[in-house]
Parts: sequence; structure tokens; C-alpha cells
Amino acid sequence: MKNIFFLLVSVVLLSSCSTYQDVLKNDDIKAKYEFADSLYSQGKYKKALRLWEQIVPLYRGRPQAERVTYLYANTFYELGDYYSGGYQFERFVKSFPQSTKREEAAFKSAESYYRRSPRFNLDQGDTYIALEKLQGFINEYPDSEQVDDANAKVQELNTKLERKSYEIAKGYNKIGASRGTFPNAISAFDNFLLDNPGSIYREDALYWKFNSAYQLAMGSVKRLQVERLEAAKAAYNALEKYYPQGKYADEAAKEIAEVNEELQAKDLLN
Repeated sequence: MKNIFFLLVSVVLLSSCSTYQDVLKNDDIKAKYEFADSLYSQGKYKKALRLWEQIVPLYRGRPQAERVTYLYANTFYELGDYYSGGYQFERFVKSFPQSTKREEAAFKSAESYYRRSPRFNLDQGDTYIALEKLQGFINEYPDSEQVDDANAKVQELNTKLERKSYEIAKGYNKIGASRGTFPNAISAFDNFLLDNPGSIYREDALYWKFNSAYQLAMGSVKRLQVERLEAAKAAYNALEKYYPQGKYADEAAKEIAEVNEELQAKDLLN
């Protein structure tokens, strides 16, 4: 019985493959459309895609063009090809401005760019594009059910950009002792704080700016040390003002004590 069952399955599979290949080679557009539609409905997107690629250009100007173009774009989306999906959804939006699917296509286009956004430590070109597309969707469809989702994605991407900026500044701090990059770190943290006043990394940035200023001052030559100690103290005061009981309080207290000791010693010498 098992052998008979496997034989029947093999026959069905071979027949299905044969039908698919026949339709691919066939010039009957309607047959291709119906078969592609059937494959799409079954979630067989890779096979459906090959047929959509053949017939999409042939349906331009026909009544079915809107549906075929949308399904073609969504097939890329379902396959996780967000580069092609985002582009094809954009084309759909431009080609069918009166379509009832236009809003959905616009969101999926923006979402495709969002899904292309890489990890924070990589180049963020696609992230900036995604932000532009998502904000464009929010502006055009302010009452859409997808606005909350789009706003959440915008916030997520902005946080990613903030983290990248923060980590770059932190990197200067890490190599400061060996590469002399503490001034770069201080400048980078200043820019970060100016550009991202409400960032979740604000406390971290304030502390590591102070730490950079502290290390720079403690390792400075005598003629620059007082000025840099005062700068470190000012950086500490900013941290203390906003986060007096913050997560860096203990470490910062030890470091500012050393700064104050050095300043006191300088005063006594003078």
C-alpha cells in the first residue's frame, strides 16, 4: 500500500510540474494569469513570480492591469525581496492613483524600505530612505489605521540612528588613551546631545562626555591641565544636574573627586 501511495504522489507531482512548465512556455496570457493566480493563492510565490514577470507587461492598459500589478508587487513582498517589493509598490501607487489598494500599497512600500534598514553599526542609507517613505505615508494618510504602526517604525529607526551616533562617539572614548581621541569624543558627544535632546542615550552620552573630559584633563600637560580640569568639572555638573542618582553616579563621583583634588592642588601651588 505504501508503494502505491508514493507512486500516486510522484505521479501528481510530476503532472503538476509538467503543467507548470507547459504554462510557462505557452503563449496563452489568460492561462498564465489564471495559473499564476492559483499559485499565488496557494502561497507558491516563487512559481507565481515567474508567471507574473511574463504577463505584467502584457496586461498594461487592460482591466486586469491593476490587480496583476498589485499581486506582482505583493509577491516580492511575501518572498522577502523588499528591494523589488518596495519599488513595485511605488510603481503601483503612481500608476493607479484611484485604486482602493493605493493606501495599502503605499504602506507596504514604506514598510519594505523599513525592512531593508540594516543593523545600527552598518551604513544607514536605507534607514534614511525608510524614514522619508514612512513620514511621507503618515503625511498623506494621517487617518490611516496604519499610522500608529508607521509612527512606531519611525521612532525605532530614529533610535537606531541615535545609537549609531552614540556608539561612534563612544568609540572615540574607548581608544582615547592610545590614539589621543578624547577631544573627538567630547565633540562627538556634544553634537549628539545637541541633535538628540530627547534620546534614550542622553544619560550615557552625558556621562561619557564627562569621562572623556576627565581622562583628557588627567593626562594633560601642565599648561593645559587647569583649563581641561575645569571643562571636566562643567561636564560633570551637567550630568549631575539631570541625573543626580543615575546609573553612573558612583563612578562619576570617584572621577570628579580626582578632578577636584587636582584643582585644589593647583590652587595651593598658586
